[in-house]
Amino acid sequence: MVPNTMKVPVPFGYVFPHGALALGVEPATDFDKRGQGDDQLRDKDTGERVWLVKVLDLDPESGKFGASKEVKVKVLAPVQPVLPASAVPGYPPAVEFVDLTLTPYVDSQRCKGSGPKCRARLAWSVRATGVTEPKPTARAKTA
Repeated sequence: MVPNTMKVPVPFGYVFPHGALALGVEPATDFDKRGQGDDQLRDKDTGERVWLVKVLDLDPESGKFGASKEVKVKVLAPVQPVLPASAVPGYPPAVEFVDLTLTPYVDSQRCKGSGPKCRARLAWSVRATGVTEPKPTARAKTA
């Protein structure tokens, strides 16, 4: 039997083969605790705080057909992740994620009733345990 909350570990290059630029970090809000003192979302399994790191996927295919090139990666960490410094002044920093996992789920937000009008789709939740500076690739080392 396949578990409902299957977390598939994947290498960073599988999800972001062309790399990613970090656009910002913010705490994820637990809407059930909203208005209380500490309304930050906690991971159900580990109890760690959840941070949303918004990244720009550098894959040229990612923005086709009106899709967004922005991806929010949930980072589980006790304190807010610190993004690395940008290598190019004025541009967002390139990042890699540590211990990346994918969790499939059905996104039914675009359904209007049942039947043929339902445009539900398979979506992926992307999670990590940290953010780092990208490791130099073999191609970059020889250049």
